[in-house]
Amino acid sequence: MDPRLAAFERLLNTMDDLREKCPWDKKQTLDSLRHLTIEETYELADAITDNDLKALEGEIGDLFLHMVFYCKIGQEKNAFDVTTVLNSICDKLVHRHPHIYGDVEATTEEEVKENWEKLKLKEGKKSVLEGVPNSLPALVKATRIQEKAKGIGFEWEKREDVWAKVEEEMKELTAEVNSGAIHEKIEDEFGDVLFSLINYARFLKINPENALSKTNNKFRQRFMLMENLMKLDSLSIDDSDLEIMDTYWEKAKIQLRAEHKL
Repeated sequence: MDPRLAAFERLLNTMDDLREKCPWDKKQTLDSLRHLTIEETYELADAITDNDLKALEGEIGDLFLHMVFYCKIGQEKNAFDVTTVLNSICDKLVHRHPHIYGDVEATTEEEVKENWEKLKLKEGKKSVLEGVPNSLPALVKATRIQEKAKGIGFEWEKREDVWAKVEEEMKELTAEVNSGAIHEKIEDEFGDVLFSLINYARFLKINPENALSKTNNKFRQRFMLMENLMKLDSLSIDDSDLEIMDTYWEKAKIQLRAEHKL
């Protein structure tokens, strides 16, 4: 037997055993697993960000387990099982890759994406944006919305035009702030700035979620080192003013750069 199939069969059999015999596994429902799956997905994302391939291997396994768990519960409800789920995704992939399994020509990544979105509309989707989950974090959601729109050609032509839009939105935000506008109006303009910056990031081929995640990690490392350096000098961050903290912030930045961490 193909070792891949043997390993997957082992996972399915293990899931059957746990669902039957383990008190915790027997109690789980679709709802109880939901937040755990989200947590596991973020742990997988952390492993990718950290380029920790060993951790990534483990996190992929955790998600495999969750998918098999959902299939097991679906089977118990006579709704679906692992066989129907896997056949369904295979059928979808074949249908949406006519350049591989049909006579459609697509030689570039952009052509593939465009065909993908058009096929989804033909399948009965009412909107190109219909496939963007409502529960996505706002930053990721904005990126996906823009990618979906791009898939059917609704896109700026030049990077310079996108940056001009960023500057336009910044001016509008500044004008609202300076005019003393109500909070909701300022919030609205601030959202426009973020949306336009995310759009610009795509033109730079930067994933804004990854970029912000790295900046968050950078700030966290520097801040925690700043705290430790202050403790070594018997200083309490609670009783220190901004000038003192800024001095140690610079020390932390220099130290981390010397260690090639940031």
